[in-house]
Amino acid sequence: MRAERIAAPQRVTLAHGGGGCAMRDLVETVFLSAFEPDGLEDQARLSAAALAETDARLAFTTDGFVVDPLAFPGGDIGRIAVCGTVNDLAVGGARPLWLSAAFIIKEGLEVVVLAQVAASMRAAADEAGVRIVTGDTKVVGRGSADRLFVTTAGVGVIPPGVELAAARVRPGDVAIVNGVLGDHGAAILAARGEMALSASIASDCRPLGALMAAALAAAPGLRCARDATRGGLASALNEIAAAAGVGVEIDEAAVPLRDEVRGVCEILGLDPLYLANEGTLVAFAPAEEADAAIAAMRATAAGRDAVAIGRATATHPGTVVMRTRLGGGRIVDMLVGEQLPRIC
Repeated sequence: MRAERIAAPQRVTLAHGGGGCAMRDLVETVFLSAFEPDGLEDQARLSAAALAETDARLAFTTDGFVVDPLAFPGGDIGRIAVCGTVNDLAVGGARPLWLSAAFIIKEGLEVVVLAQVAASMRAAADEAGVRIVTGDTKVVGRGSADRLFVTTAGVGVIPPGVELAAARVRPGDVAIVNGVLGDHGAAILAARGEMALSASIASDCRPLGALMAAALAAAPGLRCARDATRGGLASALNEIAAAAGVGVEIDEAAVPLRDEVRGVCEILGLDPLYLANEGTLVAFAPAEEADAAIAAMRATAAGRDAVAIGRATATHPGTVVMRTRLGGGRIVDMLVGEQLPRIC
């Protein structure tokens, strides 16, 4: 008697985390078909050719993603997982090469949603020029997690001569951002639908490897860069000021913001300097190289709106001050608490 083919399940079950046939089918159907790793082993086997250049160094980072909702204008948890990890490597001067991805899946998640996330990750990886080479899946019971969590780790190579660190910033260095601020935080807030906001804002979620490579080629003296994710621009600048022992002054009129983001912040009493970004960084360059760095950024898709917003100073070390449109100044502290949870 011929066995009939069993229809593929529409939702993830605990059996998909049990290590047997169901798990193998899910991994092959959803993840291997999307990521196309080299074989199915318990580890990725990476080429040593990437380190062939004398004095090249490996960079390694890891991050977890619990964004709510899973999909939002401009991206989803898969895209943000790839871009966030790639950008953590890129702002350190590394050329991102390989990623791993681990998935914590709640029982009952629609398989089609999981497949969409995997496809989004593959598209983002192709855009960033990296490969997802290994990973893991775990399934937990209902009530143990919220739909889907993703953890990614990334490996890249720092070319010889590249030394980016916040401690290298000196008074007179120019602070540069590559684009408008706050889009991601505002997009997530609007997508949650809790505030009945009608603003049409898309996340800035994008890989920054090409932008950083261009900036470093044009301005080899670049001091440091930080992606302004949780805590926004304000927290990134405070971290840099503290590490370098310098003050930072920014010009309110120079900080690029969309009118829609300003409006959302005014309605809800939020400060856009603390809104998260997923494709926006702040970099410090020596004054004599700042124009070259900005021009190089503007020549890339992720840096068309690059602009100088301020500079490092010898006064008020460790403190960030914003010069307001009215000519006064206000201290911009580190974010205290959580302005918007589950942002990435």
